[in-house]
Amino acid sequence: MFRGFIVKGILAALVCGISMAWGNNAPAPYGPLPTEQQVKWLRMEWYAFVHFGLNTYTDREWGYGDEKPELFNPADFDAEAIVRTFKEAGMNGMIYTAKHHDGFCTWPTKSTGHNITKSPWKGGKGDVVREFATACQKYGFPFGTYLSPWDRNCAEYGRKGYLKVYYKQIEELLTNYGPIFEIWFDGAMGGDGYYGGAREGRNIGNADDYYNYAQVVRNIRKLQKKCIIWGAAGRGDVTWAGSEKGYARHYPLWNANKNKWLSLEADTPINHRGWFWHPGQGGHVKDPEHLMQVYLSSVGRGANLILNLAPDRDGRLDPADVAALRAFGQMRRELLANDFALKGKGKASSSYGTKYTASRLTDGNIESYWCPKRDDKTPSVEITLASPATFDVVRLREQIRLGQRVEAFQVEAWVDGAWKTIVEPGKPGEIEDHFDGIRGGKGHTIGNQVLRWLEEPVTTDKVRLTITRSKAAPCISEFSLLAMPGVTQPEPVPSDGSAETDAAQPLPKKGWKFRGKTSSLAFDGKEDTMWQSRKTPARFVVDMQQEHEISGFAYLPRQDGETQGMTSRYRLELSADGQNWEMVSEGEFGNLRANPVEQVISFTPQKARYFRFTSTAALDGTGSSAAEIRIYGK
Repeated sequence: MFRGFIVKGILAALVCGISMAWGNNAPAPYGPLPTEQQVKWLRMEWYAFVHFGLNTYTDREWGYGDEKPELFNPADFDAEAIVRTFKEAGMNGMIYTAKHHDGFCTWPTKSTGHNITKSPWKGGKGDVVREFATACQKYGFPFGTYLSPWDRNCAEYGRKGYLKVYYKQIEELLTNYGPIFEIWFDGAMGGDGYYGGAREGRNIGNADDYYNYAQVVRNIRKLQKKCIIWGAAGRGDVTWAGSEKGYARHYPLWNANKNKWLSLEADTPINHRGWFWHPGQGGHVKDPEHLMQVYLSSVGRGANLILNLAPDRDGRLDPADVAALRAFGQMRRELLANDFALKGKGKASSSYGTKYTASRLTDGNIESYWCPKRDDKTPSVEITLASPATFDVVRLREQIRLGQRVEAFQVEAWVDGAWKTIVEPGKPGEIEDHFDGIRGGKGHTIGNQVLRWLEEPVTTDKVRLTITRSKAAPCISEFSLLAMPGVTQPEPVPSDGSAETDAAQPLPKKGWKFRGKTSSLAFDGKEDTMWQSRKTPARFVVDMQQEHEISGFAYLPRQDGETQGMTSRYRLELSADGQNWEMVSEGEFGNLRANPVEQVISFTPQKARYFRFTSTAALDGTGSSAAEIRIYGK
C-alpha cells in the first residue's frame, strides 16, 4: 500500500551525514532510515490537536456542507491563551483544523467563498489560522495544520475541478503562515454532501488517484521541505496508528515499511464526546490515569500522540478539559523527572569499539549509543546503579538514525541474590492491542522508544538487558528506569454553563414498554448487547408510560469491534398519543467507523409520552443496530 518516496540521493546524503557525525568507522546503517525531520518529529512525542469551526456551533462532528458561515462568531477567542495552556502542560506543538469535511475555511482563502470572510467575527476580517500561527511563533511553539481533502460544500468535489481548489488551499496554508511542522490530510473519501446544492452522494474511488497525492507531495516539498506530511495515501512521512482512541494498534511496531521509513501517529480527543466541542461535555473528560494509559500505548509503543482539545462557542477551552490536561501533564513530568539508571556503570558482552560502549546507554545523551560487535545480534549489558532504586517503568530507545533492528528483548533485575525477569522477551507472532500489555507487557520491538510498565515496583542496584532477537547488531541509545507517580486528580473547576443540569438528564427506563424486536436491548444499560434489525431503514417505538419534557437523546454504536449495522443516519420522532408523530431531529452520526463513541443530540424541549427511533442508513451492508439509547428530559 505504501510506496517509497525517498530517492537514492537523499539516502546517500543521510548515510554520509551519519558517517561524518560518528566517524568513518561507525556501525553501518541497516534497512530504511528516517529523514532528519522524521527524527525530530518523533522526539516531539505529543502535541495538541484543535478542532474549531462551524461544527462547534451546530453540535455536529461532521458538517454536511450547507452550514451558514454566519454561525461562526466567537466572543472571546484568545489564541495566545490556548497556546500557553498547551505549552504549560508540556505539549510540544499544535495542529489546527483549518478546514474540516464541511468545507468551511477558517482563513480568508481565495479558493472558495465558503470561508471566514462571510462570518461576522471581526467584521469579516478574522483569520483563525493566522492568530494560532502568530501565537505559536511568539511562544516558540511548532504550528501545524489540518486540511480535509473531502469537501462537502464544494460543487466541484468528485470532479477534476476540485483539485485546483484543493491545491490552492495547500499553497495558501504553506505560504502565508510561516513554518508548518506538519500538515494533516485525513482519509475521508466522500459520501453524502451539499456539494453546491446538489445534495447527493459522491464517492471518489481511489484517493491516491483522485487527489494525485504524488503531485501533492511534490507541491509541499517545494513550499516547505521540512514539513511532515500526514497520510497522503502512504506517500507522506507519517500515517495513522489505527485508532482514534489514542493507541498504536498492534505492538510490536515497525516504523520501517519495505524500503521506506513511515512513522505512526495516534490521535484521540481528551473528551469522550468527540473532536469538536459539544454542550454538556464537561462531565465526559478523560481522567489523567486514562490519559497516561493512552500515552504508554502510543508514545510508549514508538508512535507519537496528538491529543485534541476543542474550544467552545466563545472560543475558550473547556475548563474540565484543561484541568485534566494539566493534571496529566504534571503526571508525565514526574514520570520522566528521575532516571535511576542515569550515570550507571555498564558492562556489555561485547562492544563495536571505544565510542560505542555500554556507558553510552546511561550518559543522558540521546545521540550516543551502545553497539556490540558487528555480527552480535543477541548481546547483553549489565547496568550497576549509583545506589539502590525502586522503579516500575523501563524505557529503551534505539539509535533510529541507523535504522530499526531489535525484534525482542528481555530485562532482568538482581533481586535477593539472583536474576529476576521483569520484562519477558516477546515471541514471534505475539500481538498487543488496545491497552493490553500496558502493565506487564513483553519486550518486542524498540525503535524510537518503548515504555514497559511493570506489574509491580522493583528495588535493585543492578539490571541486565538482553537482546533476544535482532535483524542486525542493535544500536541502543538509552536505557532508563523510571517510577510511575500517583494519579493526580484535576482540581474541581467552576461550571462554564455547558454541564448537564437537572433539565437535561437521562430519563429512568423503569416501566417502559417497547415495540420492536429486541429493541429493549438498546435500553438495558449493557454495552455488549444491542438492538438489531436485518434491514435498513429500521425503527422501534417506546412508550414511556407518562409524559416527559424531552430535550435530546444519545446513540451508542455497537462496541464489539464490528461496524456492520452502525446507524449512520437517523430520525427521532415524538408523540403524545402514539398515533400522531412530529420529527424533532434528523441527521447523521459521523465518524463512527474510526471513533465509535456515544453520539449526543440536543433539540428544543418538547413534551411527549412516546418516541420513535429510525435508523435510516447504516454502515456496511444491510441491517441496523444500537448498543444503547438514552433519552434526555425533565
